[in-house]
Amino acid sequence: MGRLNADDWARAALEALAEGGLAAVAVEPVAVRLGVSKGSFYWHFPNRQALVEAALERWEAGTEEIIARLEPVPDPAERMRTLLEWAFGDGRDAAISFRLISEADDPAVGPVVGPVVRRVSERRLAFMRAVLEEVGQPPDEAARRALTAYGGYLGLAALARIGAVTESPKGLAEVLEELGLRAR
Repeated sequence: MGRLNADDWARAALEALAEGGLAAVAVEPVAVRLGVSKGSFYWHFPNRQALVEAALERWEAGTEEIIARLEPVPDPAERMRTLLEWAFGDGRDAAISFRLISEADDPAVGPVVGPVVRRVSERRLAFMRAVLEEVGQPPDEAARRALTAYGGYLGLAALARIGAVTESPKGLAEVLEELGLRAR
């Protein structure tokens, strides 16, 4: 591996978080994941909290990157289909989302985690709600359906964490129908 930067550490911290929660975001295990000594960590971060904050910033930026890639899609139904296919096809983000939401009320990390998780969740829900309104759903119904879809996404992450689900369901067409979108 070439020279690492702070974003490489943040991405590796997100991978660790997806697998083991915030407790897994420790300097030494993340260094091992990157194949470097933990001494190189201190070139980029003063402490573990700074690494956690960088990972959270990376995760939040990822949401904005996805939305930016979807916004140019002219057909709102296609935009929502693509969003759901990406969301339900990426267990890593669902695991991160679920783990962060689960730890947001922990007094040790909640003050750092809580605001980020709230912003990301609100942004995701607002984007979905706006797309559903564009498709023709009334605002209250669009909000309810966006919340149902996002809750299902997080619920699948919870079930995957305990081993009750090993892959995303194949019934994406039914999810789209429930949201008021016609399947292809």
